[in-house]
Amino acid sequence: MTTAERLPKQDRSRATRQRLLEAAVACLAEHGWAGSTVAVVAERAGVSRGAAQHHFPTREDLFTAAVEYVAEERSLALRALFPEGAQGAERRAVIGALVDLYTGPLFRAALHLWVAASHEEQLGPRVTELEAKVGRETHRIAVDLLGADESQPGVRETVQGLLDMARGLGLANLLTDDTARRERVVAQWADLLDDALG
Repeated sequence: MTTAERLPKQDRSRATRQRLLEAAVACLAEHGWAGSTVAVVAERAGVSRGAAQHHFPTREDLFTAAVEYVAEERSLALRALFPEGAQGAERRAVIGALVDLYTGPLFRAALHLWVAASHEEQLGPRVTELEAKVGRETHRIAVDLLGADESQPGVRETVQGLLDMARGLGLANLLTDDTARRERVVAQWADLLDDALG
């Protein structure tokens, strides 16, 4: 009997689902929407296409669930990095971590999903809803970790400006390694946020 066979059925199902979600994001980041089929994801995850379709009946189900799952995992990891939020000099590290959300495979995968949603009728509403949900959660995390008081005039817009800037840095990083410039921009934004947030 193999290790997989000894696991309870529910645990095996959960593990299969997780492998599919992670493989879907990786495929989307590497191959884009056109190159990321359910069969490609299933092969990468090491499961049958039937198993993939058991968990996710449609391609849209698979990829929207995958981006949502990985976004949630990244949010949990980000909060774990700064359980007490930003204290003094840590604000720069928090800003750097927020910017990193937009420079990795998750952002690249989400971008491919957004582009596909712009011309795939059945995908558009789902991605719009997903993006709104992920955007709200990312904003909430930024507010919490930065210790931002949104009751103060301009603070909400300042935090949103940081996230919009981070998205722009993520786009710039898609074609070339933008690390050096990004580090300078993050340092400048940390100084600006110190002034704006107190």
